[in-house]
Amino acid sequence: MKKVLLVVCSIWLAGFAANAQKYAIIDTKYILDKLPEYTEAQKKLNDIAMGWQKEIDGQQVELDKMYRDFEAEQVMLSEELKKKREDQLFNKEKTLRDLQRKRFGFEGDLFKKRQELVKPVQDKVYNAVQKMAVARSYDFILDKSEGITVIFADPKLDKSEDVLRELGIK
Repeated sequence: MKKVLLVVCSIWLAGFAANAQKYAIIDTKYILDKLPEYTEAQKKLNDIAMGWQKEIDGQQVELDKMYRDFEAEQVMLSEELKKKREDQLFNKEKTLRDLQRKRFGFEGDLFKKRQELVKPVQDKVYNAVQKMAVARSYDFILDKSEGITVIFADPKLDKSEDVLRELGIK
């Protein structure tokens, strides 16, 4: 009876071990940095953002000058003119904040441009990872680049180079 129980337990343990999950770890930041189209998209995005920032900086300089002029002339202005200038300053400041929000805010122009330029490259990497996972029967793949902390990862589990090969990058 003990032998039968021992054999059953051994078979059960062997079955459990054979049913272990296969997994891999990749670094999408590393992969994306190796893709020329991602680098080009990032450069375009940075150039666009710098142009928009220059536009905002120019308007901020104008607003600062308006404030300095108002401070210098305030004592000589009538109450009506003070109110008019304060309204101009308020409107200019509001316009500037609205422009900043439109360009750099949540779901602003920069976000939309990033979606337009970078998302197709990210989708390409995702599809290559998915294809590799199906072909090699991985149960799951972890991304160690951002957001998920991997305290230790055996280097032989890092399949970033395999994804790059799948994308045709050496």
